[in-house]
Amino acid sequence: MALGPIKKVVLGSVAFAVFWILAVFPAVPFLPIGRTAGSILGAMLMVIFKVITPEQAYDAINLPVLGLLFGTMVVSIYLERADMFKHLGVLFSWKSRGAKDMLCRICIVSAISSALFTNDTTCVILTEFILKIARENNIRPEPFLLGLASSSNIGSSATPIGNPQNLIIAIQSGISFGEFVLGLLPAVLLGVFVNALNLLCMFWRLLSDVEEDSAVHQISLATMSSPKSLESHECDPITEHVTSQSSPVINRNGGHSKNLKNRLSELDMCSDSCGEIELKKPVLSKKEATDNMFSEIGEQKEESFARGGVQGTMEMMTDLESGPQQSTEESKGQLNRWKRLCIYLGTVGMLVAFLMGLDMSWTALTTALIFVILDFKDAGPCLEKVSYSLLVFFCGMFITVDGFNKTGIPGSLWSLMEPHARIDHASGIAVLAIVILLLSNVASNVPTVLLLGAKVAASAIAISPSKEKKAWLILAWVSTVAGNLSLLGSAANIIVCEQALRAKPSYNITFWSHLKFGFTSTLIVTTIGLAIVYCYDV
Repeated sequence: MALGPIKKVVLGSVAFAVFWILAVFPAVPFLPIGRTAGSILGAMLMVIFKVITPEQAYDAINLPVLGLLFGTMVVSIYLERADMFKHLGVLFSWKSRGAKDMLCRICIVSAISSALFTNDTTCVILTEFILKIARENNIRPEPFLLGLASSSNIGSSATPIGNPQNLIIAIQSGISFGEFVLGLLPAVLLGVFVNALNLLCMFWRLLSDVEEDSAVHQISLATMSSPKSLESHECDPITEHVTSQSSPVINRNGGHSKNLKNRLSELDMCSDSCGEIELKKPVLSKKEATDNMFSEIGEQKEESFARGGVQGTMEMMTDLESGPQQSTEESKGQLNRWKRLCIYLGTVGMLVAFLMGLDMSWTALTTALIFVILDFKDAGPCLEKVSYSLLVFFCGMFITVDGFNKTGIPGSLWSLMEPHARIDHASGIAVLAIVILLLSNVASNVPTVLLLGAKVAASAIAISPSKEKKAWLILAWVSTVAGNLSLLGSAANIIVCEQALRAKPSYNITFWSHLKFGFTSTLIVTTIGLAIVYCYDV
């Protein structure tokens, strides 16, 4: 594509530069208006400078992407109310065998969760659990936070709904949900494993020191209410009590569960024999202890998360009458048991519809509307939690990127790179991957996909029509994993970093500490994944 008129090129570049600066550095001193307003400003400048017409600006907005984003946001909100993410949090400590085991669980759980509920949502919800584990154990949360952010980014590449750039790729390419998953799942599985292995190697000494301190290990298990054998906690009555409750029929030693009287007697004997332990609080039931734990987390999170509770797990372990319990849940903003079941089944149905090849945008919107109707109350409080600023940001970004494409600059640059970035040989794939990696960390991954998507696909079609799908999958893989390279490479990284800074006590993941891990991990995971994606035929 040839360059446009010089006036159009200059003014279009200025508008795109304004958008890029405010998108990457939303709090610049001379114009601290944020990313969303920055994207609207960039779009407005494109129209004012007559780089594109108002009609072209409206046409540039990709409504299917916005519909899919909105639908998945609403579904995620109802899943949060149905305690889905708290069930995932419990998996972090259930029968945990130490800090290394905990790190591996975080990598696996966050990867699975991000593939189904987006990487940003996963990081928002699960960061608090990880910070609490680190706080109770008095250890640096860095390896666990890095594991959460990096594994969420890798895992999100497995599905079209895992992150925004995948949504765009799936809709523009026409690749079905099933083909997308089959094409990237092997690379994701191996990528999560390699990423976890890299974290273990980098933080082996720190994690080993934690495991050597048995007292720290007990605190972690007691805090997260995970089952553990009595013999490993002989002088920890709180842990012993939670353990006996967590296995109502048989404990790990093979004995039958004890009644309340026997457990109280054991607490008294243990208190006498272990003088260092002082019981300052009455013994709580498992339900009460777990609810108290999440209420502490809720004090540090937004109100929507604090209202969640964990009664979904506890209900299957108790024989409480459903009537009073449901009224209590409703007053706290929770969903009762049958509504939670409907939410879970509806989510599974949505994923099945995706696999069947139904339109993803309308499927997500329909599922969201069904959940609103099932809730049978004013949907305003739930819809208020939708990130409308993100949707507005995407509208402005679509217009800005389309205007920048019409200047001819991206096309001209790609014409220079295209002969060296063909995917029919290894060196071409390497060059293409480097371009995507660098551009994703400079301009962010979503604009990168918008700028390069059609051009990479056209280049692949020129080689062979069968290469088009492979080119889209390579773009999806590299642009997503590129988010692990630097702290600014992914919104998930920023979410984890900002929540760690706001926590008490706060913890700061610096740009250089993230780069120290992210550089090696990104290069290794990207290379291995590229080989699998290219060689594996769906």
